[in-house]
Amino acid sequence: MIDAAADGWSRVCGSAVLADGGDGLRLRCRDASGAVVAAFVIRTGGTARAFVNRCAHVPVELDWMPGRFLDESGLYLVCATHGAMYDATDGHCAGGPCRGRGGLQSLPVQERDGSVWVQGLCEADPDVTSPTPAT
Repeated sequence: MIDAAADGWSRVCGSAVLADGGDGLRLRCRDASGAVVAAFVIRTGGTARAFVNRCAHVPVELDWMPGRFLDESGLYLVCATHGAMYDATDGHCAGGPCRGRGGLQSLPVQERDGSVWVQGLCEADPDVTSPTPAT
């Protein structure tokens, strides 16, 4: 069941789960209409960031394997289907089919009390294994 804390933020994982430039955590979130949408949270540049898991130019999920969103440099999110590249810090298109237009829909995220929190009704996707905690 997707549920949020009284302050409108959902705890999605412990901070140690997300390695900088490593695998992300797939999420399920409810949008404004109440529909469940795929999302994800990653860590890049030492900061947790969350996005809706949908390519900006074709409505497909980005990861080629669950949780694999980033390129080898850890700087870009890559659509496995179309090769579109997005800046991992803000989701803006950085190359590929979108040619600098558009970007990913970001979600408000914060870290507190040793946990990663996403604003709204979100939870870790129960159908996907979480990444191995960072060491």
